[in-house]
Amino acid sequence: MRKITLPVDENTIRSLHVGDPVLLSGVMLTGRDTAHTYFLNELLKDPLPPEEVETSEAVRPILRDGAIYHCGPVVKKDGDVWKFVAAGPTTSIREEPYQADVMKHFGVRIVIGKGGMGSKTLKACSDYGGVYFHAIGGAATLIAKSVETVENVYKLEFGVPEALWRIRVVDFPGVITMDSHGKSIHEDILAESEKKLADILSR
Repeated sequence: MRKITLPVDENTIRSLHVGDPVLLSGVMLTGRDTAHTYFLNELLKDPLPPEEVETSEAVRPILRDGAIYHCGPVVKKDGDVWKFVAAGPTTSIREEPYQADVMKHFGVRIVIGKGGMGSKTLKACSDYGGVYFHAIGGAATLIAKSVETVENVYKLEFGVPEALWRIRVVDFPGVITMDSHGKSIHEDILAESEKKLADILSR
């Protein structure tokens, strides 16, 4: 079991391989469809819109050598304190059109979600030194227990599931299923499934 602390350097990322179980600790951001399009459509503008300066300055240091978690959490608020009630992973393939560019422009090292991603993201993992970290689907309440604190939330106007939640996690569990060496468990499973399907259909 590897223990990784965020932020993480490229050498550490390239030492990880498909199949490695990992416990992740540190500060990271949640981000789904709206977040990814926001990063690319708004935060890459030059000049940066004045209304986006504060958010850009807040999230860029978290993303750089950091992690983004495909998650639409269930949250509650006790006074001024937010807490995660459930924090299960979102199906990541929805972010395939954007993920490589987010990794390139914002320096993201670890992409967290479920179900894996496609060839564009796999190439980005190789090119920029990144991995896909498969979280446990169906264990939203369990995962929420690894969220020690909710430190802030940005763009709450996107709605709770789509907002950018800044969270501090301790021993967040998962497994590397896409690495920086061009390996993907998801591609292997797809190829094996297609082979078995062809065999069945040929009988």
